[in-house]
Amino acid sequence: MTKIKFVNEIWAFIPARSGSSLKDKNIRKLNGKPLIYYSIKTAFQSKCFTKVIFSSDSDKYIDIALKINKKLEIHKRNAKISSATASEYSVFEDYINNNNKVLPLYFAHLRPTNPIRNINTIKKVIKKFKQIQNKYSCMRLLNETSKPTYWSCGVKNNQVYTAFNSDYDVNKLWLARQTFKKTYFINCHIDLYKTHHIIKNKNLWGKKVYGYIDNDSTIVDIDTNEDFHYAEYIMSKKTKKI
Repeated sequence: MTKIKFVNEIWAFIPARSGSSLKDKNIRKLNGKPLIYYSIKTAFQSKCFTKVIFSSDSDKYIDIALKINKKLEIHKRNAKISSATASEYSVFEDYINNNNKVLPLYFAHLRPTNPIRNINTIKKVIKKFKQIQNKYSCMRLLNETSKPTYWSCGVKNNQVYTAFNSDYDVNKLWLARQTFKKTYFINCHIDLYKTHHIIKNKNLWGKKVYGYIDNDSTIVDIDTNEDFHYAEYIMSKKTKKI
């Protein structure tokens, strides 16, 4: 096996497969630019990353990405790891296996479905990640949920049960919001990974994930037509403030 040389760098990784529930979502125009434009632009503008990698199964997507910035490194992946059920880990694994002579100590995961990012936040969380990375397997950014996740429920045979422990005694569920601990969702602003962890444990996140409380209300994770409209609305508000 080839001995890997690790360099003390962070490489940005932008994965954009062609398949989606929304046709060509990753290159659909948002405020006149293909969706992938925003993650590519932010990655280079931040000046935080030694290398910016664009990963796709589509030659069309790759051509568009290179027109946005010709300094991109391209990772052309196969259909097997570009399906709707393929894991995010499998994409990183493929890149690492095919570029195993020199690798960075860290990867930054920038999903193209998150077009609105704050460069100052990126710089801040990278600095924090370097301080804590010895104790944690990765860093993910969080937003507090507006309502406790404990209120979530499921339905079986028309009967409601608590989603967390399948308990049909929902009296335990519908209590005042203040009764519960705060809960959060991953906002996918940016994820930071350790390459050694990915190789050794064959996953991205591990069991000791550092949760950085971001609470950026402008973060949008685009999956539907409504999300596109909301992103345009947020962008228009930001433009008016400038």
